[in-house]
Amino acid sequence: MASLQKIRNHGPLVIVIVGVAMLAFVLGDTLTHADKIKNRDRDNVGVIAGEKVSYSEYEVARTQLEEVYKMQFNRDNLEEEMQIQIQNDVWNSFVQDYSLRAEFEKIGMDLTQDELTELCLGENPHSIIRSLRLFRDENGAFNRDYVASLNSFIHSADADQNPNAGRYRNYWYAVQRLVRVNYMQEKYNALLQHLLKANSLEAEFAYNNRQKGISAQYVMQPYFAVADSLVKVSESDIKALYKKHKEQYKQEPTRAIQYITIAKNPSEADFQAEKERLENLQEAFRTAEDVTVVVNPNSDIMYDGRDYSAETVPAQFKEFAFGKNAKAGDCTDILFDGATYSMARIMKAGYSAPDSVELKIVVEDGDDIELGWYTQERLINERASKDLIEKAFAGKRGKQFTISMGMGEQTFEIMEVAKATPKVQLAIISRTVTASSRTNSAIFNEATQFAMANSTYDALAEAAQEAGYTLVPQYGLTEMTRKVGNLSDSRQIVKWAFEAKEGEVSPTVFLCGDNYVIAALIEVNDSEYRPLEAVRAELNYEASNNAKAKYIAEQLAGVESLDAAAAILGTPIQSVERVSLADSRFGNAGMEPAVIGATLALGENQLSEPIQGLMGVYMVKTGAALNTAEPFDAESEKQQVSRYSYMHYQQALRLLEDETEIKDNRARFQ
Repeated sequence: MASLQKIRNHGPLVIVIVGVAMLAFVLGDTLTHADKIKNRDRDNVGVIAGEKVSYSEYEVARTQLEEVYKMQFNRDNLEEEMQIQIQNDVWNSFVQDYSLRAEFEKIGMDLTQDELTELCLGENPHSIIRSLRLFRDENGAFNRDYVASLNSFIHSADADQNPNAGRYRNYWYAVQRLVRVNYMQEKYNALLQHLLKANSLEAEFAYNNRQKGISAQYVMQPYFAVADSLVKVSESDIKALYKKHKEQYKQEPTRAIQYITIAKNPSEADFQAEKERLENLQEAFRTAEDVTVVVNPNSDIMYDGRDYSAETVPAQFKEFAFGKNAKAGDCTDILFDGATYSMARIMKAGYSAPDSVELKIVVEDGDDIELGWYTQERLINERASKDLIEKAFAGKRGKQFTISMGMGEQTFEIMEVAKATPKVQLAIISRTVTASSRTNSAIFNEATQFAMANSTYDALAEAAQEAGYTLVPQYGLTEMTRKVGNLSDSRQIVKWAFEAKEGEVSPTVFLCGDNYVIAALIEVNDSEYRPLEAVRAELNYEASNNAKAKYIAEQLAGVESLDAAAAILGTPIQSVERVSLADSRFGNAGMEPAVIGATLALGENQLSEPIQGLMGVYMVKTGAALNTAEPFDAESEKQQVSRYSYMHYQQALRLLEDETEIKDNRARFQ
């Protein structure tokens, strides 16, 4: 029970790191009901390998994953970028899960409940469980008793009376699911590694490739050394390469837009209103016995009694708070920095306190939990109680204190106290000026009229230039693009772009964070492949190199020695000590597989024809064969050939996903 108490009472002091369980949360409890949900034909966010993913199923998984992030980072709200990442992670997890299920069924792979129990609660739990911070003691060592305690707690009769029971239950079930999926993947990986292990013939082939080699000298003319004016690239050359590489240019439908932003800037009236607000609060702020009544409903900075040091106090109040004559009750005038009005009152001054303390949880009949060093700010951010903060920073080294936490009590001990430094307690009223509702309405009406008066792209571009607005381009928007440029809450613009016609201006003004946005659709691309014009530059580069290779080869036509080739090209002769089929690089020239192959196809003391490589054209003169006579060790050779087998699993997963038929309808719902 001591271990259970340890788990229960982590409270605000310890953020449970559950990142490794995120995938399992994504799969969630909803997958246990998948057979019921996937038979419904409506409200599907997608179909993966014939399995329908309902919107409700997807939303539950997304919400669960959001809660995991909130627990991990101790936040009430998540930034837009993190929400977008969560949505993508949820969808990718469904893709991976469903693409693998069919494969597992084909090969008869499964994980029984007994196996799962052993992996989670047995003598040697899975590595995922062993890696979790929740199951480690103060020395960082894994403690299996903590696992058993958590499992017993979530299944106990009184678990529902604990406000954290739901989180712990979700956490544990998620870990079990992650263990199950991960172990299935490990089994699959082991099977692939066994099947793809090198055999005797492959070992002998690799051995022979390494034993047979030849010395060589070469001259090389890089493509960049040939002026573009010396070669000609025809349109037919470009089209031929486009046809050759076309499958590489598959794409999703895309849209391109240009947009202007109109900031929701506060008006002069807004600045005056905020100034008057602080002026009206000034007397009460100076005299109130309970300053929280004045500060907390009216300030962007809540009063929580924290101690400020010279390093942590807001810069504009440093001289005031730590001045020679600073004393309790002193107040500043109203200050203004161009965006914020503020004033401060000293609640306590002329004292010193430690910047941080080292704490541990005292566990009766068990091992204490060392929590580490805490500043006041960290405790406040982790939502520690006021009682805990006050007692932690008022005590001395070795002192123990007990506070109420949830439905029980917890005893802490102060292990160490940092050196005391001068402190001050400040009450601060700070108000950053923002646009009022009246100002917002005026800006919105102005933006709406501007959009209505310029309903085509040409008209918008001309009017924007006259008004001093900058048109910002954004290319390559897909149906699932979540964010336009740096605009927050801009998914709505993408949805409009895929419903509008080319040349249209958005009839409504979009609210994106602190900006109103007017967008114009300038390009619609629904073709299956990227158009030739979009890839012309890279095709022209390849075609130019091909033409330069032909040009260089013509310069070397009829050359009968490497010295003559070097004289024509104006480049030095270089040497490669030994070339073999086991090599991936050609001397100092780098990755040149075609040159290596052509060199080894020559006999001893032979001069090659010009060879087109990746970086330029080569002419090679071979020397003597340099065969070795290492003893053949079949097992060692097999290990060498198989050393990259670990990559096969990830390649297999990607191939499974690529071959899986996927219909992504999320754009309808997001």
